[in-house]
Order: sequence, then C-alpha cells, then structure tokens
Amino acid sequence: MATQQTQKLGRLLIAPSVILLLAWMIIPLAMTIWFSTLDFNLMNPERTFVGLANYRYFLENPAFLSSLGNTLLMVGSVLAITTVFGVLIALLLDQVFVGRRIVRLMLIAPFFIMPTVSALVWKNLLMHPVSGLLAWLWQVFGLTPVDWFTEHPMLSIILIVAWQWLPFAILILLTALQSMDGEQQEAALMDGAGAFDRCLHLTLPHLARPLTIVILIQTIFLLTVFVEIYVTTGGGPGTQTTTLAYLIYSQALLQYDVGAASAGGLIAVVLANIAALFLVRIIGRNLET
Repeated sequence: MATQQTQKLGRLLIAPSVILLLAWMIIPLAMTIWFSTLDFNLMNPERTFVGLANYRYFLENPAFLSSLGNTLLMVGSVLAITTVFGVLIALLLDQVFVGRRIVRLMLIAPFFIMPTVSALVWKNLLMHPVSGLLAWLWQVFGLTPVDWFTEHPMLSIILIVAWQWLPFAILILLTALQSMDGEQQEAALMDGAGAFDRCLHLTLPHLARPLTIVILIQTIFLLTVFVEIYVTTGGGPGTQTTTLAYLIYSQALLQYDVGAASAGGLIAVVLANIAALFLVRIIGRNLET
C-alpha cells in the first residue's frame, strides 16, 4: 500500500512537467500540420483549405531535389571529415607531449563559438578573395586567390561546418581512448604487435561505439544547418548551397508562403526521423556485438 501511494505521489509530482513538455511539443506540431493544409500566404489575408496540395507543391518544386541532394552531400562530407580527422587527432592527443593540455583546449575551443561568429570569421577573415588569409597565402606562392563562395560554394560550407563539429568528435573519441584498458595494449606490445596492428585490432574496435554516437548526434544537428549558409552564401549561387532547412526558410520568410513551408518542414522532419532510425539500428547492432 505504501509503495502504491509513493508511486501515485511520484506520478502526481512529475505530471505538471510532463504536461508542459507535451504541450510544448504537440501544440506547435499540431499548428504546423494545420497550416500545411491551408493556402496560407502572409501577403493574402484569406485562408483556404487545400488539403495535401502544399505537400505536392513542395515535392514538385524543382529546388526540392537539389536541396535534398545538397543536404545529403553536406551531411555526408562533414561526417566523413569529422570522423576520419577526429580519430587521427584524438590518437595524437592521447600521446604524452609538452603542452598537451593547451593543445587540447585550443582544438576543442571552436565548438563553443557561435555559428554566426564562426561563419563571419571564415567569410571575412579567412576566405575573402581580397583581404582573406587564404588569399594572402595564395599570393605568397604566386597563385591567383580563389573566390571560395563563388567558385566553390558547397565546399566552403562543408569546411566551415566541419571546422565547427570536428572538436565535438575529438572530445568524444579522446574520452573513449582515455578509458581504454592499458593492459591489452601492453599485452599486445609484449606479443610483438606493431603500432598499426594495435590500432587496427584494439583501438579502432574500442572506438566503434563512440563513433556511432558521434555520427548519430552530428547527423541530427547537421540536417538543420542554416546560419552558416544564411551568413555566407544565402543559398547561392543559384541553389548550389540551398539545403532543406534553407529552402523552408526561403519559402516561409522570402516568399511568405507559410502553408508550403509548413509542409516542407513536416517532410524534413519525416526524413530526419528516417535517418535517425536507420542510424539507431546501426548503433544497436554495434552495441550488441
């Protein structure tokens, strides 16, 4: 009896938080679903019910497929860069050398910089074709400076986003390396295993779970990258750097079509959930092994 009363009291105490959380999520979702079924344009005061027409309009939009391809390209490229270089840098930082703490702090620092600030730094101080650091280096070697955001816009976005998320991968992987059993390394060393064999058969299998977690978390956040594109390229030239997130913003706040933007947002949520479920299954298999 006492246990049941304790459980009832616990449920009663957490009920307000649960109700508030559900209201915080369900009300905006319900409003988005409702808006997606309306001909809702901010320049037109009339609201008419159109059913699934907004979904059909968004999916048939020529910019949809290109934005989906740009999103997949950006997410895949950033994941490849952060995982490969994250493993390599984490292995280097796991070694003992003078000034290791300072180097670790400097490598992790970019993760704590606001995306707007980092995008402005890259745009005006590093990649500017006239006064940027990279332009100066090109001139030092007698080369013509590159207008990165005009000639290589998607590559520029990928480099900026990868620079921001690389410290996150380094932090997670370095923490995993520090929890590795040193006796296994010593035993392998005594058996005559070289550095490459120890890395291949001991270190990399140990990093399998942290890597899957890094990939899952980064994928969820990379699908919503917006600020870096807005500050640097504005989705251009043309639609070369227009992702799903930026296309939805353009539909809602540049074309004032809230109905189509709401439909696009729901489509993006469905695609993100599919990607998340796929990655969760991969993680589950790794955890089982």
